[in-house]
Amino acid sequence: MEGRQLTAALQTVNLVKRFGGLVVTDRVSLDIRPGELHAVIGPNGAGKTTLINQLSGELRCDEGAVVFGGADVSALAMHQRARKGLLRSYQITSVFEDFTAIENAALAAMGARQHAWRFWRPLLADERARCAAEEAIAATGLEARAGARAAELGYGERRQLELAMALAAQPELLLLDEPMAGMSAQESTAVTQLLGRLKGRYTILLVEHDMDAVFALADRVSVLVYGRVIFTGTPAQVREHAEVRAVYLGEEST
Repeated sequence: MEGRQLTAALQTVNLVKRFGGLVVTDRVSLDIRPGELHAVIGPNGAGKTTLINQLSGELRCDEGAVVFGGADVSALAMHQRARKGLLRSYQITSVFEDFTAIENAALAAMGARQHAWRFWRPLLADERARCAAEEAIAATGLEARAGARAAELGYGERRQLELAMALAAQPELLLLDEPMAGMSAQESTAVTQLLGRLKGRYTILLVEHDMDAVFALADRVSVLVYGRVIFTGTPAQVREHAEVRAVYLGEEST
């Protein structure tokens, strides 16, 4: 345990979440290594979103602990975890429709620093926020749309903006919950390529149904079934694991 804590960027220890008599996460223990892209997969109802809600602080754990950067953050609220660098993108990001893409990213950068917002000044007058926003917009391939209002962006571009906002906050670890949800094949390919460029620069926990993306991107994959992790391994090991093939990949074990 001590050795794992020293090497893990994020670790969960026997996480449990109950809703009434239903156990949704059942003693989940994970370790996410620094610089790793770690995917969590599982069938619908496996508890993936509940798990990521527990990691981000949106849901409190009934039992167990979340350890981030060597410190137990289980009692911290969502915004407190975010300011320590444990940041969730997608599904919770607030995009200001009338602000440009780069202005939205600058706002995210200022919020991460607990900056006193001065709305009577141009957003991009804050040099640190502007630089962080420009880097994030460039990293997500939105340079050509940096001056466009968020309301004018297409669905895929909006998802890129949400990721740019998370990156502008300069996270230590990114929690990505279904980033390809609702995307066309072309948009999913673009986001997969984007995440591939970010891989190694950031520690990422990815919850995703798109198996092509998962197997192309992940260093390791944890398989969640009925709230329990039944296996963690490389994509190749997951493909070959008989129980995973039977309960999730839909193949008969031989």
